[in-house]
Amino acid sequence: MGTFFSKMYDPVMRPFEKRRIGNIRRKLVSNQKGRILEIGSGTGANFPYYQEADKIIAIEPDEAMRERSEAKVDEASVPIELVDASAEQLPFEDDSFDAVVGTLVLCSIPNLDQALQEIKRVAKDGRPIVFLEHVRLDQPMIGRIQDVVTPMWKRLCDGCHLNRNTLEIIKQNGLSIDQVKEHYKGLFLEIEARNESH
Repeated sequence: MGTFFSKMYDPVMRPFEKRRIGNIRRKLVSNQKGRILEIGSGTGANFPYYQEADKIIAIEPDEAMRERSEAKVDEASVPIELVDASAEQLPFEDDSFDAVVGTLVLCSIPNLDQALQEIKRVAKDGRPIVFLEHVRLDQPMIGRIQDVVTPMWKRLCDGCHLNRNTLEIIKQNGLSIDQVKEHYKGLFLEIEARNESH
């Protein structure tokens, strides 16, 4: 399933990237500085937008996704290192990153609580942790549809949960939320947070 999903991801997402998502990605990542950890870098959709970072360490556990991102690594403006790792077990020392970026990835991490604790561990205190994620809508009818569709959607889309209340889970794991912006009537959230303490 992973190989099929990796092949379909860019063509399916292309219209959304052109209309709005690409601009949100650019805003989130273009001004991040220092040594950056990107969680679940997928096919490298964020790579063209990094401008001021010293280096990007991009983790992605799906081999097919990593392979499809290699061309974007070569074209990027900043050095990017691809690492085969999962967010739940980050192979990095404590306090080793100046920022953490994740876009459209928290929905598919099996143990999100563990992943967020790992992100907190490797991020320096007070430094930005930014996400762009789709979430369960707080509307009874649409939210219920997301609940019903999610089991099938997970099988088709490499474990993606349509109905995950991602913002609340982020808060529960102790990240300090600076700003949340809604897109597509609240279906997508642009989340700017900080790591306050371990």
